[in-house]
Amino acid sequence: MSNLLGDDVLAWLRNLLVRLFSTRYMVKDKLLLGDIPPTKEAYQSAINIALPAVAEMVSISVIGMADTVMVGKLGTYAIAAVGLTAQARMIFLCVFFALNVGVTAVVSRRKGSGDQAAANLCLRQSLLIAICMAALMSVASVISARGLMILSGAQNDTIEPATQYFQILGMGMVFQVLSMVICAAQRGVGLTKITMYVGIVANVVNVIFNYLLIGGNFGFPRLEVRGAAIATVMGNAVGMALAIASVLRGNGYLRIRRSDSWKPDWDMLKILGKIGGGSMVEQLALRVGFFLYALVVANLGTDAFAAHQITMQLLGLSFTFADGIGIAATSLVGQSLGAKRPDLSIMYGQIGQRIAFIIALGLAGLSIAGMNFFPALFTNERHLIELSSSLIILLAIIQPFQMSQVVMSGALRGAGDTKYVALSMLLAVGIVRPAAAYLLTYAAGLGVVGAWWAILVDQIARLLFMQLRLIGGKWMKIEV
Repeated sequence: MSNLLGDDVLAWLRNLLVRLFSTRYMVKDKLLLGDIPPTKEAYQSAINIALPAVAEMVSISVIGMADTVMVGKLGTYAIAAVGLTAQARMIFLCVFFALNVGVTAVVSRRKGSGDQAAANLCLRQSLLIAICMAALMSVASVISARGLMILSGAQNDTIEPATQYFQILGMGMVFQVLSMVICAAQRGVGLTKITMYVGIVANVVNVIFNYLLIGGNFGFPRLEVRGAAIATVMGNAVGMALAIASVLRGNGYLRIRRSDSWKPDWDMLKILGKIGGGSMVEQLALRVGFFLYALVVANLGTDAFAAHQITMQLLGLSFTFADGIGIAATSLVGQSLGAKRPDLSIMYGQIGQRIAFIIALGLAGLSIAGMNFFPALFTNERHLIELSSSLIILLAIIQPFQMSQVVMSGALRGAGDTKYVALSMLLAVGIVRPAAAYLLTYAAGLGVVGAWWAILVDQIARLLFMQLRLIGGKWMKIEV
């Protein structure tokens, strides 16, 4: 009898897994427009794009953590100083993040419809925009650095190193921006291996010069926090060179030639503006919301902010997994819609969510297992390790919600539905997150732990917004 019950349970679990992961159950019959790829083939297509993107994003995050570890050896003030620059830097870069969303969406659509010339036109026009905007943003970031650091909550011991770090990165912004735009276009055609090589090599260069310049090793000057910033700029310069080389090859899908026209193409600029405009609102909402949130935490003091910053490194690492899978969803959804197969776009969106959820559960388990080990990589101060460990427990709860909503929003961006994503981010990140952080941190007296409960509230809100939109189906009808 017990064997029969065991067999029934196993059969039930097997059927459940088939229904959850098989492609034939991902699209309703009334929405089918043709054959659906077999499950193995569909997952393989997604993984082929996602895996290099995940490898790139994770390597960037890990090397960023190494950067923080190296800086952290200088003391708690250095961790806090570098962390203070994060949101202000993102505000300056948000126009380029918005542009990149438009580039990936347009290039993926043109790739799906077989229009290579239009894909390359999009690349050239976006590079023109990036060069002009980078020059303006560089000047503005250098001039406003000290004021922004004060506004970010810098204390007496962090104001000078934070200002210097921010100014040096601002002066080298053009290297980062040009690399970002080219890589965004390459992701649109699914060539994430190229962007992986660019990201990994650039960050290896960053880490090498971190070691040489932060502590003054092998005869190099000891520049401390300034050395970390210079190393980042040098890594970005190498990344830009590699990205440019990828589009100078004659046999690439995306390529730049001497005979190409670089005059403004108003039709293409209008399309980029339409998609990028919605994404720009999203980026502003994100950056303002994150800035206000960081300000709430920064006012708790240097130690609390340092513990928060250590845990944010791990949250950023889990985000990179989600972002890599989200890139695959963006590319495949855009290409499917360009090929007039919205049913396949639904399928690839579902596949991305399944992969993300499984990885999220694994990361949550690793976070709990290493909750004392990870903080010790950044600091030897016992009270910081204990405080960071308590935050990591909340991090593990956050990760499944975070990864699912990131992939869903990636699918919507691939469809060009950037206005809805922007509205969702405005509500969840721009309003819910900082308000919840203030209430839980100060009014409820939970301190930095309350700030992390606010992250959970934000992630759940975003997940609900994205799920409602995907179910509604309006995103499949957007013209790009």
